[in-house]
Amino acid sequence: MIERYSRKQMVDIWSQQEKFNIWFQIEAHACDAQAKLGVIPKDSAKIIWEKGQFDIDSIDEIEKTTKHDVIAFLTNLTEYIGEDARFIHQGMTSSDVLDTTLSIQLQKASDILLNDLDLLLKAIEKRSIEHKNTVTIGRSHAIHAEPITFGLKLASYYAEFKRNKKRLLDARKEISTCAISGAVGTFAHIDPYVENYVSQKLDLIPEEISTQIIPRDRHAMFFSILGVIASSVERLATEIRHLQRTEVREVEEFFSQGQKGSSAMPHKRNPVLTENLTGLARLVRSSVIPALENVTLWHERDISHSSVERMIAPDATITLDFALHRLTNVIENLLIYPNTMQLNLEKLGGLVHSQQVLLALTQKGASRESAYEMVQSNAMKVWETPEHERKNVYKKLLIDDQNVRKFLDEAEIEKLFNLEQHFVHVDTIFQRVFSK
Repeated sequence: MIERYSRKQMVDIWSQQEKFNIWFQIEAHACDAQAKLGVIPKDSAKIIWEKGQFDIDSIDEIEKTTKHDVIAFLTNLTEYIGEDARFIHQGMTSSDVLDTTLSIQLQKASDILLNDLDLLLKAIEKRSIEHKNTVTIGRSHAIHAEPITFGLKLASYYAEFKRNKKRLLDARKEISTCAISGAVGTFAHIDPYVENYVSQKLDLIPEEISTQIIPRDRHAMFFSILGVIASSVERLATEIRHLQRTEVREVEEFFSQGQKGSSAMPHKRNPVLTENLTGLARLVRSSVIPALENVTLWHERDISHSSVERMIAPDATITLDFALHRLTNVIENLLIYPNTMQLNLEKLGGLVHSQQVLLALTQKGASRESAYEMVQSNAMKVWETPEHERKNVYKKLLIDDQNVRKFLDEAEIEKLFNLEQHFVHVDTIFQRVFSK
């Protein structure tokens, strides 16, 4: 992933230095376990910890000849440890190291992403409560539907990201397994005790049954969850982009002093951050199909999954980390315009109360079909009325409609246009969403 969309803490997890550090820990812990079993001398296990070092440039140089990264690493390790290095990697296969390392890296990446989600949830909750009673228009098909509050709109995203946090916790557990079981997973040349020991030391769970590798359905589930979270990021980003359109302008990304919106048009204030988030979400989701295809490998293992994971594991986690952090900043600094929301709410001259009129007519004895016809026929006249003439026009049309007046008097019609009827259960919804 390019530096522009990367944050150091997540990038470091996927660095060569961190990878080889984990490789060494796995090998050294395995030697400790072997020593406890009496397979290798205890002094040798101690020396491996004391002398164990590596040089990344040397490993890269050795790999040019070996064409095998683990062997290159072990060869370089031997240069520092000396004779006792012969006890390293006994009974193990390369995937024991590679797959267990990937588990640890994904664990660490998950912890950063979980913290990102906590910060995002905190930001959304704060803004949602702040605008709990800020009236705005709800839209379906991008067309005015009925009134809601902006706090309720944000609360729906809070609930979604709360679900995403639970999903990621489950995904973290799913990939937190260790496999040190040998060439085809039979423990033919290494005692299962070693796997149990290393798992405990590295906060992993022994894989229930491995082949030469940890089963890739685990990883497919993990990357699928990242894709779902990315889609949630895009949903919120897209909402902000729509609400920032000039014709709507109910919210707006913060525009800092000195910021420029266009090289050609100095007046522009574009939703560049949320547009960027839309693109980043696409990148994260692009890892899902390859991860799913990695599940199907030949027999006990082939390496068709390896090149895929070397790319999607860092790229997907780094990108999602950046996206969640950026989205949190967008929400924290989002400019919200309640006055514009009110103006937009009034653009259709009261049509947003049509369902309330429909229900009132049926409760007074009109059939649903005839009530619908009365409500809709008057509503269509409002659509045809110039916007500057629409103020309260729908209410007036209903009052003047003799068919409507057979069921509702003027005072009853007037009462139906009270906004408060839409918000009587806001507290109930907030309690559901934000109760701990």
